[in-house]
Amino acid sequence: MAAAAPLPPVALAPPGGGVGRAAAGPGGAAGPGGAARAEGAEGLFVVLGAGLAAASHPLLYVKLLVQVGHEPLPPTVGRNVLGRKVLYLPGFFTYARHIVEVDGKRGLFRGLTPRLISSTLSTITRGSVKKAFPLEDMEHVSNKDDVKTSLRKVVKETSHEMMMQCVSRVVSHPLHVISMRCMVQFVGREVKYSGVFSAIGRIFKEEGILGFFVGLVPHILGDVIFLWCCNLLAHFINTYAVDDNFSQASVIRSYTKFVMGIAVSMLTYPFLLVGDLMAVNNCGLCAGLPPYAPVFPSWIHCWRYLSAQGQLFRGSSLLFRRAPVPAACFHID
Repeated sequence: MAAAAPLPPVALAPPGGGVGRAAAGPGGAAGPGGAARAEGAEGLFVVLGAGLAAASHPLLYVKLLVQVGHEPLPPTVGRNVLGRKVLYLPGFFTYARHIVEVDGKRGLFRGLTPRLISSTLSTITRGSVKKAFPLEDMEHVSNKDDVKTSLRKVVKETSHEMMMQCVSRVVSHPLHVISMRCMVQFVGREVKYSGVFSAIGRIFKEEGILGFFVGLVPHILGDVIFLWCCNLLAHFINTYAVDDNFSQASVIRSYTKFVMGIAVSMLTYPFLLVGDLMAVNNCGLCAGLPPYAPVFPSWIHCWRYLSAQGQLFRGSSLLFRRAPVPAACFHID
């Protein structure tokens, strides 16, 4: 029986939040300086996570406005790969330039503070769960394992990652909701959510404790599906598709999970979209009410509505966005 290929040491984070297994640091720190090194590494990952969140915030901001259906700029005529004239909606840079014209450069970072807090909470929570259930207590996949043993280990490792991701998602989601609502205020020029503490009080007063967890279920489902599909696909490809006799087999295996992560993230994108839309739906903001979207009783109704409209992947691309207008509605000379 062929030996199973080991999983690459890096585990991608599910789309939309959290830090991957590699970012959590190596399992266990023994010795006198182990605890200090572990704390230093955790602090470093908190800083790196916050920096990444801040740098990518304008991209997330534009994506969210596209997700809720806010299109303040008219489409332009362009050509597709076949040379045919089509209508394209503004891409990221054009959209970002519009935000700067309206709110200035600082406007690109609307909602950043609660997002940084959410990112920090996610990283700290993952580290705390990792300490409570250290990785050194788990068996890792190695080249000496047979197929059945290696699959059992992959399932065990993925279950551990899933537990960390789900706990960190629950803890950080309330701040994610506040960040989303702060950003979509751009649509109606509202100031309902002007700060973290005032937003917490307003949500609790108007929606109760459950208001902090709207959209949580589709986010968790997307995270779980992402982790299992990514890890299992990478394992089966490394075990059955990559030949050990190939000279570059180890190099290919090291990138398998990365490539699978990109592919699976596209498949799980609708969960991210539905979760974000539910976070702002019927919260008293223009972006969460008609004509942008009806009031959804649950995330399943939101999913069905987007599916019927053919919009389950709205906002997945911010560069070449075809205008969703039926061909019979316009004519391009």
